[in-house]
Amino acid sequence: MSPMNAIVAEVRKRAPILTETYVAYGICEKLIQECADQAMYSIPQRYEKDGVIPHTADGQDLGVGTGWWYESLGLTPTFSNWAQVTFLHMYIITVRLRAFPPEAAPIWHQHLLDHFFYTAEDRMVREHNVYSRSIRNNYLKDLFTQWRGVLAAYDEGVVKGDAVLATAVWRNVFDGKEDVDLKGLGDVVCYMRGVLKGLEGMDNNEIARGDVEFGDPGTQRKNVEVKSRMMDTLPKTENIQSPEK
Repeated sequence: MSPMNAIVAEVRKRAPILTETYVAYGICEKLIQECADQAMYSIPQRYEKDGVIPHTADGQDLGVGTGWWYESLGLTPTFSNWAQVTFLHMYIITVRLRAFPPEAAPIWHQHLLDHFFYTAEDRMVREHNVYSRSIRNNYLKDLFTQWRGVLAAYDEGVVKGDAVLATAVWRNVFDGKEDVDLKGLGDVVCYMRGVLKGLEGMDNNEIARGDVEFGDPGTQRKNVEVKSRMMDTLPKTENIQSPEK
């Protein structure tokens, strides 16, 4: 442990409630940046003189993004997709924060959410020219509603199984589109399970230092393509009889 970390640890022992908010504020900013970076995008035309921002078919500002979520999964670089991928990673961290001491967990949850809204509002201004505070507030209220829905849906999926979790991911990340990449959907579900398990094995102090880095969901493809043993219990196609009319 570095001298600075040792000092912080000692101060937290002596005045835990007074220092928890200070520590959580700074670390949650770091954690949110890690979440937001997973599907970060930019809109180059925003910074060009007389630049015209392109739009998607449903009228969203279309950006430019790199990385697995855009290049492999095929998501469109938009604010809404960025928010949903960020929510997914926030959910993973939120689950781990629930294991913090009862008096500390709510503080961390609140700062994590607050920093997301700071980041989202900043992107509205810098990338999307949304200068009206009232319009931004309406967007932020909608994002909060979405976040509550994400929490409930992913919690249900984690408890009830991969099929339910996949449905939640399909509705939120893929916007419920019918032409979803099923293997890509499977990648995301396996990725969530794997990261949740990884964070579960980390010490609270590691999380409280912000020692969280997300990887590439594409590495889960080998697990997605493993044939389930349940497949061997299903009846063969040629043995299935058509229902009598």
